[in-house]
Amino acid sequence: MSESTSPPPDIDAYLADPNRRALELDFEARKGPVVFRWLTGIMEHLIAAILVALIISVSANVIGRSLLNNSLPWADELARMLFVWLVFIGAAAVFAHFEHIAVDFVVRKLKPRAAYTLYLVQHLIISGLMGIMIWGGYVVMSRSTGRTAILGVPWNLINVSLVLCSIFILSVALWRAWQCVRLIRMPPSSSRPHSGVR
Repeated sequence: MSESTSPPPDIDAYLADPNRRALELDFEARKGPVVFRWLTGIMEHLIAAILVALIISVSANVIGRSLLNNSLPWADELARMLFVWLVFIGAAAVFAHFEHIAVDFVVRKLKPRAAYTLYLVQHLIISGLMGIMIWGGYVVMSRSTGRTAILGVPWNLINVSLVLCSIFILSVALWRAWQCVRLIRMPPSSSRPHSGVR
């Protein structure tokens, strides 16, 4: 005897914010500034390459300690440098995809104009914080003249990751803030606040 089963509910209807779609970079439909999409693609490839290099570096150190009874100090230093770059590039790439952890319960309930006002405030705060990070990173880089102890890599090669990724996040945040201003003035008629479970 066959039982009729209804299709599973679309999880995006409960998790996705329809108001946010206008602020997202759509990589498949090629919507949003091309430079942001292009840089995000480069960052994703860099993340993969850095992750592989990080795994090789840590594995080489583990094998050196376990099998050869000899630690590889350069591997530990390289792993730390790669991890710093991985964190900052990862943060920038995730921001471009609008995938940082967020509590969006309230904003999904709001009408479009109120939601875009909240998104505008959010991205202006992010822009301010990124401006502070860029300035702080510049100060650190201007005062840093040393090199790492073992590999002799200039510290500024590590510190520049903070500045570059902060500039990218600032640029995306300002673009989204501008989109919010435009959408507050003329909200799209198709946007509807999420009405909850049906």
